[in-house]
Amino acid sequence: IDLDFAKNQGIAVMNVKGYSTPSVVQTTFAMALHFLGNISYFDHYTKSKNGWAKSPVFTNLERPFHDIEDKTWGIIGLGTIGKKVAYIAESFGANILYYSTSGCNRDSDFQRTTLDDLLSTSDIISIHAPLTHETYNLIGKEQLQIMKEDAILLNLGRGGIINETDLAWYLDNSQIKVGLDVLEKEPIDPNHPLLKIKEPERLLMTPHIAWASVESRKRLIACICDNIAKFIGEKR
Repeated sequence: IDLDFAKNQGIAVMNVKGYSTPSVVQTTFAMALHFLGNISYFDHYTKSKNGWAKSPVFTNLERPFHDIEDKTWGIIGLGTIGKKVAYIAESFGANILYYSTSGCNRDSDFQRTTLDDLLSTSDIISIHAPLTHETYNLIGKEQLQIMKEDAILLNLGRGGIINETDLAWYLDNSQIKVGLDVLEKEPIDPNHPLLKIKEPERLLMTPHIAWASVESRKRLIACICDNIAKFIGEKR
């Protein structure tokens, strides 16, 4: 939207902020816990006729799962959503690092670092940044290759921040796990390279739904109505 033109023409432009924060944060942790806990595997094992029902022991230790506590959680984009993720991850016992994509954020509550340092030292990395000239293809083959071999990478910011062709290649050449709620082109292309990776269980994708809890949509509509009422009130 050309805000200068709109202002010159007397056209009101209003925005709704913050309505989806709880939903995006919750989806971030749902994705992280999906990989850390191996829940899908254990659910399938328990329900399978040849799984837990045939086991001679009370538990299953075939698939390791991990705590968030003492892990390093790196956050790319420490805005409203990124900061809430940071506080919750910290309450789990994680150590927090962040990279400011604008270079302007100097939050004193958490440790700021470079992108390379964050990628190379973090066990879990979540992206909560906007798509800008600075963030487009921020993470490509070079950046992926410096990540820990078993890292978890989550993008709940915008598609285009991760080079998806490079990501598909790296998923086939590493053991990283990836959760994506956004892609550069949405809906996904049926021939997208991410749909052809060798081990699809290491990739979790959702169709841009992190923003869209029932509660978030109610907040969105309520805020839109408030904006309209405010506009009408100002015109009277």
